[in-house]
Amino acid sequence: MTKLSVNINKIATLRNARGGNVPDLLQVAKDIQKFGAHGITIHPRPDERHITYQDARDLKNVVYTEYNIEGNPQHNFIDLVLECKPDQVTLVPDAIGAITSNAGWDTIKHLDYLTEVIQEFQRNGIRTSIFVDANENMVEGAKKTGTDRIELYTESFAYQYSLGNQSAIEPFVKAAIRANELGLGINAGHDLSLDNIKFFKDNIPNLLEVSIGHALISESLYLGLDNVVNMYLNKLK
Repeated sequence: MTKLSVNINKIATLRNARGGNVPDLLQVAKDIQKFGAHGITIHPRPDERHITYQDARDLKNVVYTEYNIEGNPQHNFIDLVLECKPDQVTLVPDAIGAITSNAGWDTIKHLDYLTEVIQEFQRNGIRTSIFVDANENMVEGAKKTGTDRIELYTESFAYQYSLGNQSAIEPFVKAAIRANELGLGINAGHDLSLDNIKFFKDNIPNLLEVSIGHALISESLYLGLDNVVNMYLNKLK
């Protein structure tokens, strides 16, 4: 079964919009795990506009499944990850001020930098993953960094699938096959939803994990968090 890690950034966004501690981020993380999710993902950004660095520290004592911290490996982020020691760190090339992630790494151009950062995390027992586009060259570049996994950036698939274009899965299948040949683990995320997750999972060989936040939290407004988590789990079997 492909594992489900729930990104709780949107819970923090809602909390921060009002101030105080409603909704309670830590309680939501506990509940999501109780409902059956395999992990919790957070993506703190430098301006801490949703997940704060203190949230990352506090969640360390709450997440008993898999703890995944995503972000651009700038100095403060690296220090945070080394302090929290999550199960996995996912490296994302976010521009400062970006609303959301909008591209994978150029693993060829940034090979030396990524290699150095990955070695530091791996020395501390943290599994590494690199956010990449569905491009075989970028997958091959990721392998050269020494990373344990890649995370396929799925926005283009999700958009085209919503238009009825199922062939949009093809570059992702090719990238996944190449990753399998190279011995890289495969994660995926961005705009995956109840509408497209089963099709994506059924077509990507050896998909280990998906990280889903915006769609899952939005769907939960209508259907309930417990119900939606289990709907995803059923589609990922």
